[in-house]
Amino acid sequence: MTSTREIIHSDAAPSAIGPYSQAVKVGDTVYISGQIPLDPATGELVEGDFKAQVEQVFDNLMVVAKAAGAGPQHAVRVGLYLTDMAQFGVVNEVMAARFDAPYPSRAAIGVAALPKNAAVEADAILVVD
Repeated sequence: MTSTREIIHSDAAPSAIGPYSQAVKVGDTVYISGQIPLDPATGELVEGDFKAQVEQVFDNLMVVAKAAGAGPQHAVRVGLYLTDMAQFGVVNEVMAARFDAPYPSRAAIGVAALPKNAAVEADAILVVD
């Protein structure tokens, strides 16, 4: 059985800052590339506190998900990358507001640095059934 790859793109999300696609859909699975808190209009990091950055990251993920015909209810896994694990509670707060139970699986990984000196990045896998 051969699966067709479909490249997903949304002009409402930040453009890729490297040689990758915003998302790739294979069959009913959507793989969304890591999103940092870039303002799609300016391509710059959003201003504000850490929570504002996390909100922008999830806004960016959901815009790409929408372009794939999906939403937060289709998320099966979220990967989080934080430069300060002490901010983990803020991420939990934002995720609890953005996703309904049953929640997607998740990994939270502390990292030394992220592109453009962002404090947070997230990627996601969705299944559109």
